[in-house]
Amino acid sequence: MINLPTTLLRTLVTAIDSGGFGRAAQLLGRTQSAVSLQMQRLEQQVGETLFRKQGRSLALTDAGEVVLSYARRMMELNDEAISAIKGLAVAGSVRLGLPQDFAETGLPTILARFARAHPAVRVEARVDRNSVLLDQLQRGQLDLALVFGQLDDRESIKVAELPIVWIGPVRFSWSRREPLPLVLFEPPCLFRQAALQALDKAGIGWRLTFTSPSLAGLWAGVQAGLGIIIRTPHGLPQHLRVLDKPYRLPRLASVGLRLHAATSSPTPAIQRLREVLVQTLTENCASPAPRRPATA
Repeated sequence: MINLPTTLLRTLVTAIDSGGFGRAAQLLGRTQSAVSLQMQRLEQQVGETLFRKQGRSLALTDAGEVVLSYARRMMELNDEAISAIKGLAVAGSVRLGLPQDFAETGLPTILARFARAHPAVRVEARVDRNSVLLDQLQRGQLDLALVFGQLDDRESIKVAELPIVWIGPVRFSWSRREPLPLVLFEPPCLFRQAALQALDKAGIGWRLTFTSPSLAGLWAGVQAGLGIIIRTPHGLPQHLRVLDKPYRLPRLASVGLRLHAATSSPTPAIQRLREVLVQTLTENCASPAPRRPATA
């Protein structure tokens, strides 16, 4: 039976995620030739060619895709085992706040991964709007807060840069001679501000047709055909679509996703959850959500 060395599998995952052997070498503290040699050893171990030329870059063969899939699972189990051993001595509680966009898509994975590694830590999660989460962080009611579009500070980590898009129902119909129907949060809301500024700059009339204190309520309003919303495609419900070129809507910028901490000296429990959050969300956000363009 062949045993695949975890060091070779980790190098494979790092090379693919970082975009090449050169970047992987920097991240792993090795030379590029050493990384190339490791990948040759891995190919010898599995008895298959894992890479193929694609322009100036490398791409995976079918065998490479299979090995990469298993490598990710093996690395996740390896890292969870190490975290679980270290986490036996970690106890306490962590108060976490995050946007409603991640309540269904990110939160279950984060909590499950963290609970397996740190069963003695109690996590209290609050799902709410940016403004509420930041206020609670400043009041000392949260230890960690994941928020959109906030400025850098010493205790924050940038997790991702996400596109902002127009989102509507599957069969959205709109004539540019009419005001654009919008489904938005009440202010303050950076997405609302971005939408109105973009429309005003483009000279497109608009009207607010529906508002709700919850993102689930806004999604329901869009699904009901009351109007469209702007958001990141992360957590996009299956019954909604990104509105692309046929509608000629203004192009929108991207928004940063940052993890803020209440203190620069976190407890071991807070530090562990922060590490799991960053790792899980970085992986999650790196996989683009399906855009599923609508038909005009």
